[in-house]
Amino acid sequence: MRLFPPLREDPLAELFHTHPPAGEPWAWVLCRRIWYAEGLARRLLTEPLTPGLSDWIEQELSTLRHELAQLKQRYPFADFGQRGASPAEQAALRVLQGGSASELQALYRTYGYGIYAEHTAFLYDRGMVPVPHPDPARFSDLVGYTRQLQTLRQHVEGFLEGKEAVPVLLYGARGSGKSTAVKALRTEYSPRGLRLVEVLPDSLDQLPALLTLLAPLPHRFVLYLDDLAFSSDDERFHKLKALLEGAVYERPPNVLVVATSNRRNLVREQWSDRPEPNAPDPASWDTLQDKLALADRFGLVLTFPPFDQPLYLEAVAHILGRPLDEATRQAALRFALEGRGFSGRTARQFAATQSPLKPGCAPGQRKG
Repeated sequence: MRLFPPLREDPLAELFHTHPPAGEPWAWVLCRRIWYAEGLARRLLTEPLTPGLSDWIEQELSTLRHELAQLKQRYPFADFGQRGASPAEQAALRVLQGGSASELQALYRTYGYGIYAEHTAFLYDRGMVPVPHPDPARFSDLVGYTRQLQTLRQHVEGFLEGKEAVPVLLYGARGSGKSTAVKALRTEYSPRGLRLVEVLPDSLDQLPALLTLLAPLPHRFVLYLDDLAFSSDDERFHKLKALLEGAVYERPPNVLVVATSNRRNLVREQWSDRPEPNAPDPASWDTLQDKLALADRFGLVLTFPPFDQPLYLEAVAHILGRPLDEATRQAALRFALEGRGFSGRTARQFAATQSPLKPGCAPGQRKG
């Protein structure tokens, strides 16, 4: 058994697929073997370093250094990369070149391992999938809702500082910027260790496994539940309720739940769900109230009310980066009144038809 994953049979294929930073390329190839030693990393994240394991790690690091010397001699290539190395990559290189087992443990406890050391955004679809090119949304993309955004940012900043943070629900009109606000958290705070994990609806029943995966990592994770709504008989409702309330499994302190929804009542209720006024079973009314109160289990609820015409026009001007002349103003109103309505999303869609766009504001629709 090797503590670090082996190279491919063809080391040149390994090099070709690595996309390393500038510098001697083979060292970066072997650094990835350190990053992707998941079993070793999770053990060093959760357990003390014992003398025996320390000796084993030292032997494995010595073997990596010997392999590095052989690869450099056999394939004496110049730089393959053009970008600068990240702080995490630089730290891994120091461990490879002469670090100890304790320094390897410090590396994992500072930067994590594998995809968590390389990426800041993920999709959880019954397994963690990194997002190589996440949405670069910024709070400056949004118009209006100053109080809501300030409250959200203050809450997340406290979470990053290690303070207790309650689950957050952003609810309100479609296209008002709720999802953009959540994505902007990653853009703003990833340098401080925040990671964004969007949990797809079909994976809500895997929440205990997800929490177990994230708990030992050094990062702070926002679990992003987008466009949240349940039917009255949806079993995923109970999984989320347990996460928000507390259950046999505990939500780790490095995880914050942030959800968006177009409705305050997260469980779609039908008249057939309501008990008869004189129903003999009191528990039927308790069940109904339990479903209707799911949103109350979010400790912080921020409301995004619908846009009106002035706010819509303000958003168009903000995205275009210039005051609206009368022709553009009338065109923007016609665009909204064709059935799209007044919203931040409509403003962005209209702006995408104009030229030029405000620098840093990508054309196209934002979900929110």
